[in-house]
Amino acid sequence: MDIKKIAQDLFDKEICELEKVKNKISDSLEVVVNLILESKGKVVITGIGKSGIIGKKIAATLASTGTHAVFMNAAEGLHGDLGIISKNDIVIAISNSGNSDEVLSIIPSIKKIGAILVAMTGNPNSSLGKLSNAILNIGVEQEGCPLNLAPMSSTTSTLVMGDALATVLIKARNFKPENFAVYHPGGSLGRRLLMKVKDVMHKDLPIVATDSDMDNIIMTMTKKRLGVVCIVENDILLGIITEGDIRRALKMKDKFFNLKAEDIMTTNYTYATEDIMALDALELMENRESQISVLPVLDGKKVVGVVRIHDLLNVVGK
Repeated sequence: MDIKKIAQDLFDKEICELEKVKNKISDSLEVVVNLILESKGKVVITGIGKSGIIGKKIAATLASTGTHAVFMNAAEGLHGDLGIISKNDIVIAISNSGNSDEVLSIIPSIKKIGAILVAMTGNPNSSLGKLSNAILNIGVEQEGCPLNLAPMSSTTSTLVMGDALATVLIKARNFKPENFAVYHPGGSLGRRLLMKVKDVMHKDLPIVATDSDMDNIIMTMTKKRLGVVCIVENDILLGIITEGDIRRALKMKDKFFNLKAEDIMTTNYTYATEDIMALDALELMENRESQISVLPVLDGKKVVGVVRIHDLLNVVGK
């Protein structure tokens, strides 16, 4: 048995079916998109079995990209969950055959409620298709299953049609990454798109004066454990000293302990502001010829924080 060949044949078969479904996309998609954009209600996705599983994913994709959407299992709809639906809603009923008993059984109630009904079906001439206000044709000629029984090509086409609908709506709503992040605050993507420097910077600052000696500089850096000290006078940041600056100063062995902060501080430093995105601060640090590991954070000329590269890496998940 050539396992690799069997798997590749499955891919080929489903890709072929997707091409056919792509060519079936009609003006009905535009109708459905406009219905959703003009709706004052929500989108309710319903289905049963494998179609229901795909329906959950479609509803989740819509909900996370700016469309108020929920999933309702058609069988549960028969036992009270139809209360989810209101007259301003759009119901997208998924059934490859268009004749699923559970789906057809809830249509009279959907009609009585007054919601718009959209069929996502492989059989436009089915009972579901004939009762719907619009149809998204997901019909395939053969399943990926070698027995042509288990839903494979049909569920894939349903999923991709749902993605196509979501994609058009994203474009139509001018939905942006920062909008997406609002719906994903707990995930790494949300953190990358929402977190600002002020959310991760250290505010307990290692500050010394220009005339501080090396003992004080090293003690302050060791105590704060940020890998940097800030040289500040009258709340203005004059320069910074990093661990690298101290290592370079150690080459002057004969006068190392006589050096003052002003003798070794870097005045041409790179800095961040509080309100820039954490991701932008990380790129600022990484895109220099010589990568830096710490940035002072300024409000005007006043230092208000310090951010380290590994703090930013923890946030943005690179």
